[in-house]
Amino acid sequence: MNLKKYLVRALHRLQKGPGYTYKELLVWYCDNTNTHGPKRIIKEGPKKKLIWFFLTLLFASLVFWQWGILINTYLSYNVTSSLSIGFKTMKFPAVTVCNANPFKYSEVKHLLKELDRLIEAALERILQPTPGNGSENVSPPLDLELWNQIPLVLIDEHDKDNPIILDIFETNQTAGGNETAPGNETKKKYKLAVKLCSHQGSDNCTYRNFTSAAQAVTEWYILQSTSILSKVPLDERIRMGYQAEDMILACLYGAEPCNYKNFTQIYHPDHGNCYIFNWGMDEEALNSSNPGAEFGLKLILDISQQDYIPYLSSAAGARLMLHQQKSFPFLKDQGIYAMAGTETSIGVLVDELERMGYPYSDCTMNGSDVPVKNLYSQYNTSYSIQACLRSCFQNHMVEICGCGHYMFPLPEGVNYCNNEDNPGWAYCYSSLRSSIKQRQICIDSCKETCNDTQYKMTISMADWPSEASEDWIFHILSYERDMSTNVTLDRNGIIKLNIYFQEYNYRTISESAATTIVWLLSSLGGQFGFWMGGSVLCLIEFGEIIIDSLWITIINVIGWCKGLKQRRARARYPDAPPTVSELVEAHTNLGFQHEAAGALPRDEELPPEPGTPPPNYDSLRVQPLDVLGPDSDAE
Repeated sequence: MNLKKYLVRALHRLQKGPGYTYKELLVWYCDNTNTHGPKRIIKEGPKKKLIWFFLTLLFASLVFWQWGILINTYLSYNVTSSLSIGFKTMKFPAVTVCNANPFKYSEVKHLLKELDRLIEAALERILQPTPGNGSENVSPPLDLELWNQIPLVLIDEHDKDNPIILDIFETNQTAGGNETAPGNETKKKYKLAVKLCSHQGSDNCTYRNFTSAAQAVTEWYILQSTSILSKVPLDERIRMGYQAEDMILACLYGAEPCNYKNFTQIYHPDHGNCYIFNWGMDEEALNSSNPGAEFGLKLILDISQQDYIPYLSSAAGARLMLHQQKSFPFLKDQGIYAMAGTETSIGVLVDELERMGYPYSDCTMNGSDVPVKNLYSQYNTSYSIQACLRSCFQNHMVEICGCGHYMFPLPEGVNYCNNEDNPGWAYCYSSLRSSIKQRQICIDSCKETCNDTQYKMTISMADWPSEASEDWIFHILSYERDMSTNVTLDRNGIIKLNIYFQEYNYRTISESAATTIVWLLSSLGGQFGFWMGGSVLCLIEFGEIIIDSLWITIINVIGWCKGLKQRRARARYPDAPPTVSELVEAHTNLGFQHEAAGALPRDEELPPEPGTPPPNYDSLRVQPLDVLGPDSDAE
């Protein structure tokens, strides 16, 4: 019985809170809380009460302000970088070597014949711009249709408001007057530019200016040759490039001999056939047993400089790059040159980068969460931001220009751009490449990899072979390559490479969260304790008063709803209900009426017939009313 009474009282206490009104609840909280300040507000005199109220409000505001700063700092997800140095046996990097010249000139000369004749005639008019020179004396006649697709023009910017634009193979200028090609006395005022139009004969054109004619000629030749070579099948382009057995003369890894069969061939649009050592696609990656040049990779390459395309490759040498296994080599961005006639030694140091993922940084583990389709996945290589950026550009190229650029892989069902099928491709490509908006879209879409390995190189060079040893070295290398006693190699085509780990110390640069949940909770508690002397229990007390306030609000709402229901009932039934005395009097009068009518007294009534239920006298009893309410005896 006592337990039931206790539970009833506890239920009433829970429903009503420490007070029946908000004021009583607030006074109870201030008197019982463990937070400093509120107690002094209700216990001090009027003046001190005002001071303590102001101080409590001020410090509470400071607490919330500091909390906002701390939470904002935590949600910014800052990171700290730590550097650690380790020592272990490391995998030797993948080494990609290419020739700076993509094709043998002897193999592609028939494709570039008309292009070479055009550029030679154009250079003749540029260097000797006098009447009678140029295409008039060329036999057979030049293919000016090929020239007009992407022409070179001379621009006189002496008057910047009205520049004079002159086609090299035309005699009349396009900006008024009847001036012929510029003479020697005025040619210094002219600049060479590449004219790019949306389609042939269109006035919607742009001009790419160059400070040097050498740059303009190279850029023009690349655009024209790209259009020609894009129509050549891939197998034919591979055949026209440098083959592994001709390019790789000698190979040694540590103390183990190797040859061109230990290299994996891929076709690179910029450099033709490239060869990768230790790529790890088909076999397990090789480990380096010790640091030092004697434990690295030694190569002797023949670049056959005498068979270079004269207007396409102005640099001679080998292009090489160190990269991770199963990653695509982007030599144009990350490769280095090795000069012919030298021995190039490359000492390698390893940096491992470990970035934290979302939400601390916008990096990706394998590129699966990047919205750009990776076109380099056809090589079965891992994701990289360079692959993403080029895939994004190629996708925009296909979407805007209707064809793909020769230097990047193609999506399915798309062809490479060329002058015949896509006359305005060069104009579209140039506009897209110079568009900051398109570039920013790709930058925003692509992500860095969370884990990356970078190879830092220390490069040194020396002449090789020396004058004293070049005779016997070239005799031996020529014999091993051609099985002939004739010397077919010279200093201009031979490169020696030494690639090795300088040391086994590797650096790991890793990111860690600058702010954690532990830091946040300790900082929040420190600020709360410093300004108001509070703790987690004080927060629980504050949560308790909020719950009590909600209970009081709910009780008030329920009482208001009951009052509203009663008011509606009174409006519907305006007569007041009978009182208790009226009910008793009506019951008494009902008994007298029965007796006056000759009814039998109660003790003389006939017994009921069998099967008849006895009368229910309890229904005539007057039920006591609880006028004091259910809570009158609660206290």
